[in-house]
Amino acid sequence: MNETPRANRLHIGLFGKRNAGKSSLINSMTNQEIALVSETKGTTTDPVYKSMEILPLGPVVVIDTAGIDDTGELGKLRIKKTIGVLEKTDLAIMVVDATDKNVDSEKKILKTIKAKGIPVIGVLNKIDLKENDSKYYEAELGLNFISVSAKTKEGIENLKEKIAKYSKDIDYEEPSIIGDLVNRWDVIVHVTPIDEAAPKGRLILPQVQTIRDVLDYNGINIVVQDTELKETINMFRDKIKIVVTDSQAFGKIRDIVPKDIYLTSYSILYARYKGDLVELVKGAKAIKSLKNNDTILISESCTHHRQKGDIGRDKIPKFLEELSNKKLNFKWSSGTTIPEDLSMYKMIVHCGGCMINRKQMISRINKAKNNNIPIVNYGVFLGFKFNVLDRALELFPEAKRIWND
Repeated sequence: MNETPRANRLHIGLFGKRNAGKSSLINSMTNQEIALVSETKGTTTDPVYKSMEILPLGPVVVIDTAGIDDTGELGKLRIKKTIGVLEKTDLAIMVVDATDKNVDSEKKILKTIKAKGIPVIGVLNKIDLKENDSKYYEAELGLNFISVSAKTKEGIENLKEKIAKYSKDIDYEEPSIIGDLVNRWDVIVHVTPIDEAAPKGRLILPQVQTIRDVLDYNGINIVVQDTELKETINMFRDKIKIVVTDSQAFGKIRDIVPKDIYLTSYSILYARYKGDLVELVKGAKAIKSLKNNDTILISESCTHHRQKGDIGRDKIPKFLEELSNKKLNFKWSSGTTIPEDLSMYKMIVHCGGCMINRKQMISRINKAKNNNIPIVNYGVFLGFKFNVLDRALELFPEAKRIWND
């Protein structure tokens, strides 16, 4: 469980005022001194992500946030980052100090949490310091509370059981990558080019996770480089159901794979697994509508070292100008955030999103959609570029229909 990628874990965000005991609560829940604790207000300044295992929950990511009552210019920035955590939060825990009757700050953020449809658990902390008055806070905030003491650990087990109960109804785990398309004994060929961009001595996360998904559904994996694909097909021609490739190899292998064998890419599988394949296909259709000097945002969820010929920095800008036949302006973002103001962009081209959870990817897609900005991911875009998208969508009838409409 400790090896479960962060993006596949339940994300639990703790919210509350400075010194409400959020960090202490994390330490009590895990029986470890994981979070820094101090009597000084504002010890936690930026969101802190802790991948851990909490029984009976299993692998989770607990997010410790700055106080929602922080002050000053820096305080405003910290609160802004705290609000941003909601984009990836599956379950929110509102931590309230039992010695503090003023809940104006809690009311404000609770309104934002509920507007985003995030389930929330109320925790009344520090009941070792004051007589339990949960009814007052329940009436003020319209939220049921579990009373605890992070110091004495009273009520902590009840809280963990409550979180476990809530998590059963939260759709935080991504749907199957490819398993719902695989039957027992189906042979899936994985094309994994070994070039300068390939990490030394290992496969990339989407390749590993897709291979594992095939195994989980009792399929058979064959992993080859693009240079060995033709011979592999000759050897196993009648047994192969799907060929999955790195999207950048579409142009090399599209004519090698017979028409009666499905062909798609890891990034197209991830467009469905992490996000909204139909919406991303709609984004590809908007490429021909771009105009001269439009500004394009190219966004990646990781911060890998970029080499010459990098897909995001070099290839996609070149390909996009070729496909649109326009001179375009490009800007880039990387990591866990995208620009708050998207008004200057006419299109977003996003990576597969393997390093963020599905909730965050969906949030980015919805943000683009709400701003009427087409968004497409790398795989769908490269399928269009190499004139193979129609075929690559054959496994996904709704997306294929949208593309052909």
